[in-house]
Amino acid sequence: MVSLDAFRGLTIAGMILVNNPGSWDHVYEPLMHAEWNGWTLADLVFPFFLFIVGVAVTFSFGDASGGRPGRETALRILRRTALLLLLGLSLNALMDSDGLWRLRIPGVLQRIALCYLAASLLYLWSGPRSQAMLFASLLIGYWLVLDLVPVAGRRPGWSDPEYNLAAYLDRYLIGESHLHRESWDPEGLLSTAPAVATTLLGVLTGHWLRSERRPEDKTAGLVVAGVVMLAAGLAFDRWMPINKNLWTSSYVLFTGGMAMVTLGFCYWLIDVRRIRQPVLPLVVFGVNPIAVYVLSTAVGEVLERVTIHGMNVRDRICRVLFVHWATPAGASLLFAACYTLLWFGASTLLYRRKIFIKI
Repeated sequence: MVSLDAFRGLTIAGMILVNNPGSWDHVYEPLMHAEWNGWTLADLVFPFFLFIVGVAVTFSFGDASGGRPGRETALRILRRTALLLLLGLSLNALMDSDGLWRLRIPGVLQRIALCYLAASLLYLWSGPRSQAMLFASLLIGYWLVLDLVPVAGRRPGWSDPEYNLAAYLDRYLIGESHLHRESWDPEGLLSTAPAVATTLLGVLTGHWLRSERRPEDKTAGLVVAGVVMLAAGLAFDRWMPINKNLWTSSYVLFTGGMAMVTLGFCYWLIDVRRIRQPVLPLVVFGVNPIAVYVLSTAVGEVLERVTIHGMNVRDRICRVLFVHWATPAGASLLFAACYTLLWFGASTLLYRRKIFIKI
């Protein structure tokens, strides 16, 4: 499904753009993650990718849903999960200068690995109805657990990054020295459960797209369901705020709805109307997603670590090329855009040589 590759490419481009500004001190607000409750455009990128992982699972395993995975299939899933975990830990080691004793254990690729593992096994071992019930159960259960369980004598809830059950479990099970922040982590253990729900929503969407319905009906169903989900997330925000760091249930509904509407539009434009040439750059980005993400993150970290005359390479490039004729935030965005285009060039080279790095 070409529209899925294009949507994935759009998401990867967004990841690179958001993660590599010319200066973290000067970033336009929509490209910065919300500090706690609330959301920005940047907060849509990661759930979009997990949603796409879920959709892709249905196409990868085809008609095997509800059966039993064979030994070879199970080993393939486990190998891919292990490789993603290893890549995630390697990136953390590259970005952490304090040594392995302070190595951050959770991370983006680690969460992708766990969500892929859960979504793949659930797709192979259960049917759409069971998956839908589990999706709802994860959202309701996560809401109730955070809303009812107090931490350190404080009222339960999600108003404080440190005093909620997700942060407490990460400190207890992983240890403060292995978390992204001093006492909590945005990709922690408990918050991976609703992230699995995001991936399951992608699986359910994949079932819909693989059905025998007319393409026009599939498009309409995606958009209508997405709008309903989005509205439900906004309504649920009154009881459980939209929050990426905790991956709240309202965040799952809101971002899942946005993902469904976006994929519905891509599907109608690319696979129904067959308008493909203008979106080819996104397809190019979308066929080697993990490889491009890992390499762009690693190179970006090197640019930040290596210094020339007391200034790191990233800041020096930004100052020499952009600062003199743009505002600080504009210069930072121009650097991020050029860095994204650089990786588009690398992706194009791989695409033209038909090199698809499967991870």
